[in-house]
Amino acid sequence: MLQLSLTTLLDESAAVGQSIAMATESLAFDDCVRATCLAERFASLEGKSVVLMAGSQLRTAAALIELDGWARRMVICPPDLEPERLSAVMRDAQADALVYGGDRPPPGETGDALLVACELSKRRRDQRALRLLETEWVMLTSGTTGDPKLVVHTLDTLTGAIGPRSEAAPAPYWATFYDIRRYGGLQIFLRAIKARGSLMLRSHDESLDDFLKRAGDAGVTHISGTPSHWRFALMSPAARRLSPSYVRLSGEIADAAILDALSAFYPHARVSHAYASTEAGVAFEVDDGHPGFPAALLSEPADGVAMKLVEGALAIRSNRTAVRFLGEGAAALRDADGFVDTGDMIERRGERCFFMGRRGGIINVGGAKVNPEEVEAVINQHPSVRMSLVKARKNPITGAVVVADVVLMDAAAASPALKDEIIRACERRLAPYKSPALVRFVPSLAVTATGKLTRE
Repeated sequence: MLQLSLTTLLDESAAVGQSIAMATESLAFDDCVRATCLAERFASLEGKSVVLMAGSQLRTAAALIELDGWARRMVICPPDLEPERLSAVMRDAQADALVYGGDRPPPGETGDALLVACELSKRRRDQRALRLLETEWVMLTSGTTGDPKLVVHTLDTLTGAIGPRSEAAPAPYWATFYDIRRYGGLQIFLRAIKARGSLMLRSHDESLDDFLKRAGDAGVTHISGTPSHWRFALMSPAARRLSPSYVRLSGEIADAAILDALSAFYPHARVSHAYASTEAGVAFEVDDGHPGFPAALLSEPADGVAMKLVEGALAIRSNRTAVRFLGEGAAALRDADGFVDTGDMIERRGERCFFMGRRGGIINVGGAKVNPEEVEAVINQHPSVRMSLVKARKNPITGAVVVADVVLMDAAAASPALKDEIIRACERRLAPYKSPALVRFVPSLAVTATGKLTRE
């Protein structure tokens, strides 16, 4: 049975007050259904492959709602797509059109594609029966050649983990630190729509304090981000303005330190961490307050999701995984049994499985393997530590040693004695070769555009 489009879903459930909001603009869901952001060009995009560089999250949201079920394919470009990569995206997507925001198209080769400006307009759209195509939703991930990989989803695969909202439950007001042009943010966008709620987005030039204040003043009930997002958020006095009923983490390993901190900070909220990736989709959610996940999930498929370990890495098969990679000569997404290799390393300890880090992020210390995230989890549990980043430093004897950059709760507490204390805490819980040879106190740590710690 064909999945209904977002426009049809909203048309059935639109209510006064449902909206997507940013710092200076908002868009009612009713406007998304009744109006057009693509003006007279909308009809010409029927059945076409469309690349979206709409200029803002709000314009992207409006275009996604309008084009789903109408276009054959929608390619969602993240805001930091390098102009020189656009031609490769257009080629691999077999693009017929480029939807852009602002006064002029973005730089980059677009070939003979139709150029369509996206404007937040309340011009009423012609009421016509929409052609309900099963539109391909295409997301970009980093590629090995520099050009991004194009990952194909459908609305079914993207919403497979989103259950129906109880009619007795109030509509959620979602907020997210993510950008909806990436997988984590797109999940929250779709959750807000399917739950018939509203969504607050962070504007690109909005400070963290201002975003948290705005979310608190609006009465946001559900909010999501990476553990790094949350570590920064908890440093802000404005975090006290929020009183959420649900806090969600994903995108990075959620260690005990951040889970405990959030549970203490928001005692009335359900704190959960989800595992998902652009290729594998949403696999599971854990809300028992502990890091890792129950080992039983490896042997007992739940909600149609099967998982296994292949040479220590998690592999996933479900109806939520992406359909394929797009483009000539693209690699296979799944193995012969339908599993997607996530590249995330797992260690089983009794009845619990723990994420250890990425396969490619291992530090080799004299032939012994160290997962930086395992060391960070220990450091982050020290009461004086806000967050940490563990990395390798070259060593003539062992090839590499472990070093740690640490952000303190209070910078004034920095001292040689505290460094020794952190190292000793690692030595008590980790093998000697895993303990940092050097701890450096730093004022902050860099994060990527996706909200994850920047790892060299």
